[in-house]
Amino acid sequence: MGYIDKIFERARADKQTIVLPEPMDRRTYEAAVKIVGLDIANIAIIGTPEEIAEYGKDFDLTDITIVDPLNDPNKQKYIDKFVELRAKKGVTPEQAKEQMEKDYMYYACLMCKCGDADGVVSGACHSTGNTIRPALQLLKTKPGISSVSGFFLMEVPDCEYGENGLFIFADCAVNPDMDSEKLAEIAVLSAESCKTFLGAEPRVAMLSYSTMGSASHDDVTMVADAVKLAKEKAPDLYIDGELQLDAAIDETVGQRKAPGSPVAGKANTLIFPSLAAGNIGYKLVQRLAKANAYGPVLQGLSLPVNDLSRGCFADDIVGLVAMTAVQAQLAKQ
Repeated sequence: MGYIDKIFERARADKQTIVLPEPMDRRTYEAAVKIVGLDIANIAIIGTPEEIAEYGKDFDLTDITIVDPLNDPNKQKYIDKFVELRAKKGVTPEQAKEQMEKDYMYYACLMCKCGDADGVVSGACHSTGNTIRPALQLLKTKPGISSVSGFFLMEVPDCEYGENGLFIFADCAVNPDMDSEKLAEIAVLSAESCKTFLGAEPRVAMLSYSTMGSASHDDVTMVADAVKLAKEKAPDLYIDGELQLDAAIDETVGQRKAPGSPVAGKANTLIFPSLAAGNIGYKLVQRLAKANAYGPVLQGLSLPVNDLSRGCFADDIVGLVAMTAVQAQLAKQ
């Protein structure tokens, strides 16, 4: 059984309602039909009858909820909630209505905020910013969390490193500007994601081109300071660094370069020092090692919203919906 099949099982055990707000893409319908067939989530697609008829033709949508943003009986409730949440910004009911009808991501987030859905998956047609912005405005981050970050769950075949070839890679998707505080927050959030999705004790390596002071530069200092902050935030977690990649995952190298480290040579959660490094790193592993890359999965929001690559396949949507459903299960706990 592959990793994603285990996630399907978890999603199936307590089905959640996930919203797909991109009715203009046939991948949405292909994925929705597969999800219903696998019985891993209840699906709601936001779209006008005209959009559904044009883009969803040839698909059996019998067991899929269609939410018409122009004539939904719940619409006034969502408008009122939008105005309440954005009162400090002076949003009027007319502005709320216009924004919801123009950008279905806002509509989807309001469905979640009002308890009519449990999570959202978007991004097949829209940028990461267009997916995250409504979520930040309407759902907000978890208490005590300053920003959203994104991780990939990497499943590397025939690999003895990590958690039998499973890793969390972060941040690979969201934050172009990194500092020690943000890195530390990402490390702690990623450790929780490791527990959630790998079911394993997190061993978090803060990566650099230096291991324990072997090089001197402001970039290295930023990572070293992030390690200290992360340990202060979560003293019970195994977090260490700065570590070069080989020292983080190869036990022989780890013992040589960082003797006594509880993480070196055993890391299953890798925190990259920049978005560039994280994005390049996951794509290298995906392409060269033929790894499965599930994500990006967003972490730090109060309710689960996840972002697709615009080059995704329908099966990518299916997998991310299942992971979103698992996040939603945990959010309710």
